[in-house]
Amino acid sequence: MVVSLVAEPSNPDPRAQHLSVWATAQRTGPVQRRGRYVPESTAHPARMLPAIAAHAIAAYTNPGDLVLDPMCGIGTTLVEAVHAGRDGIGVEYESRWSDIADANLRHARQQGATGRGGVIRGDATAIQSLVPAALAGQVALVVTSPPYGPTVHGHVAVGDELDVRDNRYNDGSDKGNLAYRDLTGLADGFADILRGCATLLRPGGTVVVTARPWRKRGELVDLPSAVIGAGVRAGLVPTERCVALLAAVRDGQLVARPSFFQLRSVRKARAAGTPMHLIAHEDVLIFTKPESSVQLPSTADGAGGRR
Repeated sequence: MVVSLVAEPSNPDPRAQHLSVWATAQRTGPVQRRGRYVPESTAHPARMLPAIAAHAIAAYTNPGDLVLDPMCGIGTTLVEAVHAGRDGIGVEYESRWSDIADANLRHARQQGATGRGGVIRGDATAIQSLVPAALAGQVALVVTSPPYGPTVHGHVAVGDELDVRDNRYNDGSDKGNLAYRDLTGLADGFADILRGCATLLRPGGTVVVTARPWRKRGELVDLPSAVIGAGVRAGLVPTERCVALLAAVRDGQLVARPSFFQLRSVRKARAAGTPMHLIAHEDVLIFTKPESSVQLPSTADGAGGRR
């Protein structure tokens, strides 16, 4: 699928608000991870593109800064941080993924990464009780993404029959993962996580959250707006709303890189008469911690940000 890409004016009005587009899928996800991550990393059902984490780290930190991911999964944020000469600390609820994150950090060190990294196993909704108190006010950047749940991600094995499998964060018996909550529960839990992250951020520190809407039983689930509301409730200030491409830019056009699940969903919807399209980007929701303890007036949940 090819979609036209319209560039911004060459001399935009500096007073105007513009959309910032991150070209983060010039290479596919597997190519970005090849050799940089251990093979076991492919087991995770919802991996952040390394280029998204790397772009955020380059844009919002300096060498030697501390980067935090409160739901680090296989450690993508941490790996990109240590390769960029930053330090990284992550929290991961499930030991299966934290073990892989540890392995990825060891692999990064073997490849010459100069930063230091570590993973804490635990529930990030109680992050203040997990992270050493000495790190309060020391984090320069938080990069993370809320879980989408098993309706969005998974793996496909092709044989005599199509096998869709391993689309859960665990075996389904442990519902502690936020992925198993409804949207309200997910937003409330994510607000708790961001509230804890805010205490660890230094004044003026940045939070970068990637999110995208999805459809469940035909209804649109507006996760980005829920994330904005969660950030505001956590005392953070929405400052930017950008786009991280999940499609390559080729000769001024977007070339989509859809997953099997996206293709299947879109084809079913179109067959039923619903004009759905492939997802070509993720929203990047950017917040800052106020420089002082004085709280700025907040907008209603779901408002704010720059587009």
